[in-house]
Amino acid sequence: MQGEADFLQALMNIRTPFMNGVMEFISLLGDKGIFCVCVGLVLLIFAKTRKTGWEVLLSMLFAFILVNLILKLIVMRQRPFEVYTYLQPVGAVPYDTSFPSGHTANVFACATAIFLNHKKTGIFALVMAALVGFSRLYNCMHYPTDVITGMIIGIVFAILVHYIIYPACEKGVKRLRERKRKERE
Repeated sequence: MQGEADFLQALMNIRTPFMNGVMEFISLLGDKGIFCVCVGLVLLIFAKTRKTGWEVLLSMLFAFILVNLILKLIVMRQRPFEVYTYLQPVGAVPYDTSFPSGHTANVFACATAIFLNHKKTGIFALVMAALVGFSRLYNCMHYPTDVITGMIIGIVFAILVHYIIYPACEKGVKRLRERKRKERE
């Protein structure tokens, strides 16, 4: 962890008041998943993007369960600024533990789901997700391994939802509709 703390200290050395404000704002995009949930809900409104909306929301749900209800409670890793007092956080201090990064898991679940369905928009979403992950490091809220793990979790769940879970749900809904149709005949 010392090497990770050294990396965070190096990031602290390049801070400016302007960048602090920018990184604090970017970090808010992943806060409690609110922005990404809103993106998913907006995508549900339009028939053309409804599948993507469901994939965003399902990916985020699974990531939330693994990150916030399982891993954070098992690992109980303290935040970098709690262990290394010379690391100064930027922005509001989170109340939960550090590993893995929930912000990063949220935004990568959302961005990957978008990318898998809409490549051009998805590239922009992935760049934004990477910026959120970087902001968590810049703000000294997480160790690099917290962010990398959050990123992997978000990406993996989006892929699982896109290729396995959503198609299985779609197939099940089709069967139910077919069964109801036959019952009415």
